[in-house]
Amino acid sequence: MNILQACADPNLFAPWFRRRDTYTAWFSFLAALFALPLDDAQLRLYREHTGRSAPPEQASSEAWLIVGRRGGKSFMMALIAVYLACFRSYREHLAPGERATVLVIAADRKQARIIVRYVRAMLEGIPLLAKLLVNSNAESFDLSNSVTIEIGTASFRSTRGYTFAAIVGDEVAFWRTGDDSANPDFEILAAVRPGLATIPGSMLICASSPYARRGALFDAWKRYWGKDQTPLVWRAPTRAMNPTLPQTVVDEAMERDAASAKAEYGAEWREDIEAFVNLTVVERCIRTDLPVRKPERARLGSYVAFVDPAGGSGSDSFTLGIAHLDGDMAILDALLEERPPFSPDSVVKKFADFLSTYDISSVEGDRYAGEWPREAFRKRGIEYRLADKTRSELYLALLPALNNESVDLLDNPKLVNQLVGLERRVARGGRESVDHPPGGHDDLANAAAGVINMVTRPSLRTVTITTAIPI
Repeated sequence: MNILQACADPNLFAPWFRRRDTYTAWFSFLAALFALPLDDAQLRLYREHTGRSAPPEQASSEAWLIVGRRGGKSFMMALIAVYLACFRSYREHLAPGERATVLVIAADRKQARIIVRYVRAMLEGIPLLAKLLVNSNAESFDLSNSVTIEIGTASFRSTRGYTFAAIVGDEVAFWRTGDDSANPDFEILAAVRPGLATIPGSMLICASSPYARRGALFDAWKRYWGKDQTPLVWRAPTRAMNPTLPQTVVDEAMERDAASAKAEYGAEWREDIEAFVNLTVVERCIRTDLPVRKPERARLGSYVAFVDPAGGSGSDSFTLGIAHLDGDMAILDALLEERPPFSPDSVVKKFADFLSTYDISSVEGDRYAGEWPREAFRKRGIEYRLADKTRSELYLALLPALNNESVDLLDNPKLVNQLVGLERRVARGGRESVDHPPGGHDDLANAAAGVINMVTRPSLRTVTITTAIPI
């Protein structure tokens, strides 16, 4: 039974399509994905949303689905995962005791829960499929045909070592792995692809609404959209895939923020968001294998420090950066980070003790939490001054130093990944700003940018130290 037949069968998925006429575009996509015959209407939709002319001759081993928000992607990814797990046989390709895995990778735990609910409802609510279900928990479903459907969040580490029948990636443009990777989507896909190699007919299917013009999704669209007999790329605005979404929702979003709405509902790439700095530029500014440079007696009095405070109960880290100027080179000496949960007062004490080893009696920082950071550091004998620039301005000031290699960073992979992950945005009036992406962090990057700004200010550029004697 092919997937369209399963979708039309009242004993299988048909009850899930209460208004079948609103799923016309989705059925066309499924027909293209599995190389099923296309009628005239489906062929028209196929050509419109793929840029291709000839219908597919064989099922796609790799497909990319670029669809606006609320277009039905998560439901369809769950349905495809269940179909591939229940209606195909993989035992002849498995070693004794081995299981084939249909892995659904979600952008985050919230997205994963949505997909889990769809998968569970299908497996438990359809009697024919419920007979296959042997065991289930919050994240996986074991079937009696030696197949497991597993739902996880984006991680290039936890996806290794599996034998995959299929990999379904949901919202790939928003995959984040904390600060472990500068290119999380590419690295996750590179980690899982070998697991597809041993099962003939295995499939990699990635879906997302578009975001900035970078990453694996944009790369696939740029290379494959409109080309016959290559990985399938299907691109469609929300209402083309889900005509039940009121047009007023789209119109109101356009009035609030046209650039965002064009991406979220129009499936257009955002032109107002670009990468702040690329990995090569940052790596050229790392000239040491040290994670920290110890204080030098001859430089005492020339070190400066910047802190990025945090409250301890949220998701942000409390960070500290220390640097000095050597000629025209800004040298980053130390980066400290306390990840939540933590006691803010205990972190201030720890940082104050560390600052004393560099003979630093004052720090700069942002306006976080009003008077609290200033009072907390004052109690430890450290003056807390407000930074002369906002976080975004600090990043914009850092970029020339990175580009002309007048900064010497530390060998800190997390700092590198946070810098590379920063996004540069251009508002309607042309004003630029830089910040971390949704779901990302930049606490170490902010501490580094802040302290480098301190040493590169004109008042400090007159200081040049030529002798250095280690303590």
